Amino acid sequence: MSDLPSESALGRSARLPGKEEIGERDYILGTHDDEVVRLGLQHRVWRPVVLDLWQRAGITVGKRVLDIGAGPGYAAIDLAQIVGPAGEVVAVERSSKFVSVIKEACRLRALNHVKIHELDLMNDDLPLHRYDFSWCRWVLSFVSDPGVLIKKLAAVMPEGSIAIFHEYAHYTTWRFSPRRPALERFAEQVGESWRATGGEPDIGLNLPPLLSANGFTVRSAVPRIYCVRPSDYMWQWPAAFIESGAPRLQELGRVDESFVNQVKAEFAEAAEDTDSLMLTPLVLEIVAERTG
Repeated sequence: MSDLPSESALGRSARLPGKEEIGERDYILGTHDDEVVRLGLQHRVWRPVVLDLWQRAGITVGKRVLDIGAGPGYAAIDLAQIVGPAGEVVAVERSSKFVSVIKEACRLRALNHVKIHELDLMNDDLPLHRYDFSWCRWVLSFVSDPGVLIKKLAAVMPEGSIAIFHEYAHYTTWRFSPRRPALERFAEQVGESWRATGGEPDIGLNLPPLLSANGFTVRSAVPRIYCVRPSDYMWQWPAAFIESGAPRLQELGRVDESFVNQVKAEFAEAAEDTDSLMLTPLVLEIVAERTG
């Protein structure tokens, strides 16, 4: 299986007019080119974990997979390469910018078995199909009503199909040793910015009962939290988010420039200290079977 498209290739092929020109429906974290790049790094960092998860769940050649909130399509491309032309990946995404990135990446790889739908998860129905699997990562944290999305998912997932999730369950486990006060406040501000737009950073805790109420049986629930040093690849995941996320909070009017500079300075100090430790935000990995 070939690697994912490089961020530089995606950036060149998908550099589009601004959202004011295309009627873009923006996200709290944005949909700009830098965010496409950051999401690519994030996917690469988590890719070994995710590929192992998909294999254990049973995703293989010929399967039909629904990718919910596909973003720029990094997971959709991996899934398409796993299931092959005998299978199918249906990617749903509301951002016109991200949809264009997915389409171009699939065109470059002749992945004709990826079907892309531009739709809003809260306002539109999911595409009907007899899916074998669904994949949803860091999406439920941002929607206004996760229960509605799970109900829609239940409507298109047949009995015996498998729904797979990675969702935050305790975002503010994101901490450092030695302690970094500004960085801890930054994590709190990020969570509050999501809540201010109707999201919930710790939605993973609410997900099992939502699944049970909609005919799913949770087969496994595993916490994914890491303690890493600056030399570890996982360190790059939060590092990239700080670089873009702190200015984004300022853009949203939640913090000022002084706070942004303080956050960046503390993180630079942590990154230069080889004895630094960072706990990552806790992600809950859930595999659930449609049983009812």
